[in-house]
Amino acid sequence: MPQIPQTLHELSVGQLSARSGAAVSALHFYEAKGLISSSRTSGNQRRYSRDALRRVAFVRAAQRVGIPLVTIREALAELPEERTPNREDWARLSEVWRKELDERIGQLHRLRDHLTDCIGCGCLSLENCVLSNPDDIVGERITGSRLMPEGRKPPRRT
Repeated sequence: MPQIPQTLHELSVGQLSARSGAAVSALHFYEAKGLISSSRTSGNQRRYSRDALRRVAFVRAAQRVGIPLVTIREALAELPEERTPNREDWARLSEVWRKELDERIGQLHRLRDHLTDCIGCGCLSLENCVLSNPDDIVGERITGSRLMPEGRKPPRRT
């Protein structure tokens, strides 16, 4: 039985771009970040295995829901022998990512609610505004911006 030439199993960067919908520059970026890999021809041209299509689809789907590239790279690195993610991998990872997304959605709701308060007041006061200066402990005692030397306590408000 004749064997299929390896070149039929490989895609050029242009072919991968056309098939995946990702720009060539995005594919180069994904490769630089370790999300996909390529081999080189004797003419030093990139060649991607066909499973790179699924990896690119995985990366783009995860990005669309707001998963950072570093988190995507970590997830792909957990797969044995750089295996292409399958349905079970996506189900397992999406369960973990769902929790992270729920936390971010909660943060966005809180920001939205504080934004409404800020629009109502219009001052962007560091004294009261949780958007301009969140978690400001010093702001409870003094107003305005001040650089405090380490170890020195801020003056009391009068």
